[in-house]
Amino acid sequence: MKPAVSRELLDRYGGIDLTQYQEIFTQYQEISLRIEELKNQLLQRDKEIDLLTEFAQEFSKLSPVSGELVKIENEIAKLGSVEQLNQVVSSALNLLEDEDLSALNLLQQMRKSLDSVAGKDRDLDQITERFTESLLNLQDTGSDLTSYLSSLEADPSRFAQLQDRKSALSSLLKRYGKGSDKDLAFEELIADGLGAKQKLADLSGGNDRITELEKQKLDIFSKMKISAVKLANDRKINAEKLSKLVTSEIRNLSMPNSQFVISQSTLDSDKPGSYTAYGLDEIAILFAAHTGATPLPLSKVASGGELSRVMLALEVVIAEAEPIGTYIFDEVDAGVGGKAAVEIGRRLAKLSKSAQVIVITHLPQVAVWADNHLVVKKSESGSVTQSDVKEMSADERKVEIARMLSGQADSQTAQEHASELLTIVRQSMIS
Repeated sequence: MKPAVSRELLDRYGGIDLTQYQEIFTQYQEISLRIEELKNQLLQRDKEIDLLTEFAQEFSKLSPVSGELVKIENEIAKLGSVEQLNQVVSSALNLLEDEDLSALNLLQQMRKSLDSVAGKDRDLDQITERFTESLLNLQDTGSDLTSYLSSLEADPSRFAQLQDRKSALSSLLKRYGKGSDKDLAFEELIADGLGAKQKLADLSGGNDRITELEKQKLDIFSKMKISAVKLANDRKINAEKLSKLVTSEIRNLSMPNSQFVISQSTLDSDKPGSYTAYGLDEIAILFAAHTGATPLPLSKVASGGELSRVMLALEVVIAEAEPIGTYIFDEVDAGVGGKAAVEIGRRLAKLSKSAQVIVITHLPQVAVWADNHLVVKKSESGSVTQSDVKEMSADERKVEIARMLSGQADSQTAQEHASELLTIVRQSMIS
């Protein structure tokens, strides 16, 4: 099992919240990066200061704002076309409402004709209603065009000012902008301009600025250390508890001499390189199957059956501390049988008290513990394979358990054994 997964399981059990530590860790990473960048920048500080100072002065002189260039271009386009706009809108209004044969007059006559047969046909009434709404919208359009026309006037002075402003902004953009997308480049230019003073302060401050940032970094490191050490202590306490509880669980799964250990290695808290986004700890899950055996990494020493039982025990314990909605176990009983299988079924039933548990199993000793028993059967028709799922009734379940026990669903002995198993489980659940 990967160390990251082991740590996540331990933190889930202990309810450990990494939020505060990770906020401090992020601050430390950011200020470290800022100091590193500043040191690199100082290598060519003088040249960059000259360029940045010139840019800051030109930017400050124009003080452009977000979206300004687009607005200016739109207004220039309008003011440069006042005469044409006036002609087109006036012509549209004349056609719409200023003549006897205007569009509105003709449409109003059309509405009167339709109104004269109102109530004679519902379908036509609906059409008339939609037509009336469209006519009202058209009248509103006429009012809007009239208002627009009254506000439309040439302003040579304003037009010239906008042209000059656009020219100045375009010149600034051409010199300092980045990229081929003009609108995006303009917005980035504004961001650069607004950050120019801070950047100049960083560069102009030189070593003094670095010294100031280093002090801040030490302060953040101190907070990060305190938070990480607390995380390590909390994990140590929870690792001991979890180790004992899981060991107790797996010993009830026909592994009486086994031992489960959460191993915690905490790195040197005085070394910045020891810290990760998850603290100072390296977590590993160790396992020993026999008395006197040295616990070693679970994935290397546990058999398939042992691994299945250990993971089940681990989830049962963690679920009591922090349940999740659904667990799915695919042949968790692989490599086991007899009493061990019964105990696996018992643990799965226990886990189902706090979460939904879906189990794929071939063992009757596990299946008898289920609240609902479903059977999957495959059938073939030519080149097509089909899987069907059926929920067992009480009688069908007994027959299916008997089949799982002996391979023969009609065996009387197997059915009696199945009934006995189901009865034992029911009594166990009640007690």
